[in-house]
Amino acid sequence: MTTPTSDPTGLPGPTATLPGGGSIPLLGLGTWQSEGDDCYRSVLHALQVGYRHIDTATGYGNEDQVGRALADSGVPREDVFVTTKLPPDQVDDARAVLARSLDLLGTSYVDLWLIHWPPNGEARPDVWEHVLAARAEGQTRDAGVSNYSTAQVDELVSATGTAPAVNQVPWAPALHDAQFLAESRERGVVVEGYSPFKKTDMSDAVLREIARGHGVTPQQVVLRWHLEHGVVVIPKSVTPERIEANADVFGFALTPDEVRRVDGIAPA
Repeated sequence: MTTPTSDPTGLPGPTATLPGGGSIPLLGLGTWQSEGDDCYRSVLHALQVGYRHIDTATGYGNEDQVGRALADSGVPREDVFVTTKLPPDQVDDARAVLARSLDLLGTSYVDLWLIHWPPNGEARPDVWEHVLAARAEGQTRDAGVSNYSTAQVDELVSATGTAPAVNQVPWAPALHDAQFLAESRERGVVVEGYSPFKKTDMSDAVLREIARGHGVTPQQVVLRWHLEHGVVVIPKSVTPERIEANADVFGFALTPDEVRRVDGIAPA
C-alpha cells in the first residue's frame, strides 16, 4: 500500500508499507558504482537534504562509506531505511556475510536484506530460509530478493510460505511490464526499480514534451512516472545538484494519459 507524505512537495515522500511493519520510501539514493569518498559525500549530502532511503550491497564494496555517512549525518538510525544485499556467490556463508555488512554499516540491523541475484540462476529456497531466519532474529526488518522472476518468487513461496517483501529489478519506461507489476502485487511483493535512466533515451520526444509541460527535466518525469506506478526508485548520483534534482519530483504529478504515453516509450 502506498501512503502519501504529509508534505507532498518534500522528502522523504510517499512510502510503501512492508510486511515487517515498516515503510520504504518510494524514492531513495542508489550507490552502485559509488566508491570511496565519493560515496561518503553523496550519501551524506542526500541525508542532509532529506533522503531517508539508502541502497547499498555487499558487492558494491562501499558499505563502510555508507555507514560512515549515516553516522556523520546526525540523522537518527531509525529514520533511515537502509538496504543491503547478499551476493549470489556467497550465499553458502549468508549469515556471516550479513554480520560483516552490519559491522561495516555500523548498525545492528538493516531495514531490508535482499538476495542480490538468483544463485546460478536458481531460486534457492534454502538460501531464502537463511534470509528469513535473519529477519526472525531482528538483523533485518524485512526480507526480499533482486532480479527474480515471478516463477522464482513462487518457488520461494511454495517452499516456505513467505513471499519476498520486495523484488528489486531493472525498471524504466522501456522496461515497463504491466503483467509483472500486477503479478508482484497479487503476491504482496513491492517492486523496486534500479537504473531508471540507463535504458531510457532522455531525448525521447514524449519525455521532452511532458517535461516542458510541467517545467521539469526528462529525468524528473521518469522518476515521477515510477512514483505514479507505486514503484520504488533509487537513482544513483554522486553530484550534489543531481541528488537534489532527483528529489524534486513531488511538486507535480503526471496525468493518466501522460503515464500511458511514458509506458509506451521504446527501448533506447
